[in-house]
Amino acid sequence: MAVAVGPAASAFWTTRDPVTGKPVGVTVELAKAAAAKLDLPLELVEYQSSDEIAAAGSKGAWDISFMPADRKREQFVDQGPAYVAYMSGYLVRAGSDITSAAEIDRPGIRVGCIEGTSTSRTVEASMKYAGVTKFIKPEAAAELIGQGQLDALAMGMEALDELSRRLPGSRVLPEVIQSTGVVVVVPKGKAAAREWAARFLADAKANGTVRRALDRSGFVTAKVVP
Repeated sequence: MAVAVGPAASAFWTTRDPVTGKPVGVTVELAKAAAAKLDLPLELVEYQSSDEIAAAGSKGAWDISFMPADRKREQFVDQGPAYVAYMSGYLVRAGSDITSAAEIDRPGIRVGCIEGTSTSRTVEASMKYAGVTKFIKPEAAAELIGQGQLDALAMGMEALDELSRRLPGSRVLPEVIQSTGVVVVVPKGKAAAREWAARFLADAKANGTVRRALDRSGFVTAKVVP
């Protein structure tokens, strides 16, 4: 099972357990359920973005994963159904005068996003004047906006909400800049695996496995998509 590890949790991003150092989060809970369904041991393979996960799938590095749906990745993975909506937005640094997403694209504004994510492609396409920096390591972006060296950081709303609680004075802007579903994926061309994964996720939504995974990870208001 491939997982993306970052500085803040979401319905997609995992974080590290402060005691064990191992990834924890919604996708880890779903991975455990999938392994139990197959009666197989679970191995978590860690990456820093969805694009990294997708590219590694063509090399046989993992069997199943979850990520925000994105057309670019279809050359590497076959996408199944979604289990939750994934919305991205902006976090602005403490002391910033920015009050809306429309105010970000100005000369001199420094915007960060995570390399290899659909959010980063949305940000790059929308910016004409602001400077955009893509970070390979999400933790580096979080550290810089905490230090005031970035004016805004684009990520999933859930992760930004968590970051804002850890960075006094920072604010999550209300506008959603991208919305997609977090889907189950398998490496390209694995028809039987895709069929199994789609069936597993449908059952997991119906029997409450997805709801429990979200709740245990603190996302009690996140809605499971039909």
